[in-house]
Amino acid sequence: MPALWIAHVTVTDEESYGKYAALAGPAIAKHGGHFIARAGRYVQLEGKDRPRNVVARFPSLEAAEACYHSPEYQEALSHARDASERELLVVETTE
Repeated sequence: MPALWIAHVTVTDEESYGKYAALAGPAIAKHGGHFIARAGRYVQLEGKDRPRNVVARFPSLEAAEACYHSPEYQEALSHARDASERELLVVETTE
């Protein structure tokens, strides 16, 4: 069953976060993920406002989780940790 990787991000260091973004995209693609929303327009209806919102679709929850734990994504994430405040979750879809 497909899954969505949903990230809500406030970038605090554009330069370092740019390094994350450059490495994260290929890591996500390597695990079958593709972006369906990336920093587009949004309306915050509830909860904490994060100005950057990203959604990637993966073939399965397991593929998304494997991506997160992969060496390639962990290398990318090392640039985001001190350059952003973020929440990330993966949710299985019904379609």
